[in-house]
Parts: sequence; structure tokens; C-alpha cells
Amino acid sequence: MPDYKYSFEYPEYEEFQIRSRLRRIGKLRIKPSTILWKPANGKRFYSVSIDDFTQWIMRPRTGATKTKL
Repeated sequence: MPDYKYSFEYPEYEEFQIRSRLRRIGKLRIKPSTILWKPANGKRFYSVSIDDFTQWIMRPRTGATKTKL
């Protein structure tokens, strides 16, 4: 692959505000190797690796279901 003079700069993470109709619930931040959660009035994020999240979400006791196509 050739060396280019310019390149695209990607964001380090994607961040989303989670809301109910009346209030903000918190923030969800997704990085390539980590998922972070911060409650609405929290000062710090809680974090979990993608690997740990994957193992947790696929356990039957979480109640998570596969989406339909």
C-alpha cells in the first residue's frame, strides 16, 4: 500500500446520550476495546472490556435475545 501524504482521522470513540422522555439516564461510550457507562449525575465512567461484555451478554441468565433480521 502506498504512503499517502494525507489521511483520514477517525474518532477515538463514539458517545451517546441515553434519555427517557423526561430525563437523561446517562452516557454510553464505545471504544474499540472497551464499553463505558456513566450515570446521569456520575463523575466517572464504569468500564468493561469488549471481551468481558461479549461473554456476559451471551449468558442465558442475562435475558438478552438475538435481534431479528
